[in-house]
Amino acid sequence: MTAYDYVVVGGGTAGCVLAARLSEDAAAEVLLVETGSALGPPAMHLPVGFPLIPAKEILWSRWTTPQPGTLSRSHHWPSGRVLGGSSSINAMMHVRGHRAVYDGWADSGAKGWSYPELLPYFRRTETAMGRNPALRGVIGPVWAAPTTQLDDGSLTFLGALTEAGHDLTDDINGERQHGAFWCDLAGAGGRRQSAADAYLVPVLDRPNLHLATEADVSRLVIEHGRCTGVEYTSFGTVERAEARGELILAAGTVGSAHLLLLSGVGPAAHLRDVGIPVLADLPGVGANLHDHLQCPVVFEAGRQLTTSHGFSTVGALVHSGATAVPDVQLMLLDAPADIADVGTPECGHTVAFAHTAPASRGTVRLRSPNPGRLPLIDPNYLADSADVSAMLVALGIAREIGRMPAWGQWGARETAPGKGDDLVAYIRRNAATFHNPVGTCRIGMDALAVVDPDLRVHGVDGLRVADASVMPSIPNTGVNATVLAVAERAAETIRRDAKRP
Repeated sequence: MTAYDYVVVGGGTAGCVLAARLSEDAAAEVLLVETGSALGPPAMHLPVGFPLIPAKEILWSRWTTPQPGTLSRSHHWPSGRVLGGSSSINAMMHVRGHRAVYDGWADSGAKGWSYPELLPYFRRTETAMGRNPALRGVIGPVWAAPTTQLDDGSLTFLGALTEAGHDLTDDINGERQHGAFWCDLAGAGGRRQSAADAYLVPVLDRPNLHLATEADVSRLVIEHGRCTGVEYTSFGTVERAEARGELILAAGTVGSAHLLLLSGVGPAAHLRDVGIPVLADLPGVGANLHDHLQCPVVFEAGRQLTTSHGFSTVGALVHSGATAVPDVQLMLLDAPADIADVGTPECGHTVAFAHTAPASRGTVRLRSPNPGRLPLIDPNYLADSADVSAMLVALGIAREIGRMPAWGQWGARETAPGKGDDLVAYIRRNAATFHNPVGTCRIGMDALAVVDPDLRVHGVDGLRVADASVMPSIPNTGVNATVLAVAERAAETIRRDAKRP
């Protein structure tokens, strides 16, 4: 067994930040354990390379349980299984979410996580030139900027959004956090910039930073109420790494909950049912799972518009009227979505919408005590009637935008949903994940919280969680920019605590 001061489990977005920041202390030995490979295929580094990547090489290919709210469909939940995690395969969008989301975290028991308190960590992640430096970073690792490639699809979409009354904000991550916007992308020199590219690759030569990749983690080692390390298999050999100081779990919303459950930390009744010895009865582990759903409105066009990325880098965050936070995200895809029982137009495009403040909550649970078996993922989509109502409003907003005069030069005509369609059934039949699951190890001090405001696991010493799983509620857009800030805050807290006598 080899000992380290810090062991970080999970080399995705959060894990790369943690490993890089914790190893800034030359006296601290840091191990980063990642199930996937250190290097993905070349296509992974291209801004539009995702369709070219062989899925089995760098993806977790997980599926949800059949969802009653979406007509018993199971939903594919792919995520990155490589250094950088999903930041290595996502759409590169660097959008923080509305300040009121984070103020809501603090109000619900996550003391210290309000927007003003989290803002320094958002700024620490990024270099956003030409933006307001009071709100945006100027020396961070992630280069965040709108694309310089203007395309007819994005310009047309922007025109339609403004015609529909959604005015352009000059920076969706700045002062005015609603309306139409040019999206900041995480990229540099025409290449994707994952968290691994931004944080980890520049510091791989540090002698105190160690990597264990292609390492299948089976469990956390917990002895006498303290996490002392991790057990994993690498190239057929079972290894154990000891954490002298702390172990930080950063395996993602599904992975972190799964590992805690496998290690005996979670709801006691569930653990006993699957034959796992209970080491800490934490009923909130794996609960509070929620995710954004997106759904398409499809248009046939007389000629094909194009975008520079396969999707428009213009988007919008607007209000459904149900909350104070803009809770509808709108996107343009430069191809018509395939809709069951509806012919796909030869030329066309899709205006996609997502409800970004879901009320429905689900779970992650074990299938068995075998760590090689994927967990049961039940997001409980559309179980709350408020989510159905919000999706209907969002659908109406998207259809209205599709009727604006800006589309005139393309001869756009809506083909799905069709006239007379049952719109609730249409949503249930066609909604899919927006790839932003959060919440299974949420911050708080109540009986269902998993970590305290400093991300320490309740009831287990020497163990923290720092990834999207700790979010009490979901940001109203993609979550990668928030995960970067969560990890920055976690690293600072860990280093601060290490200096205390």
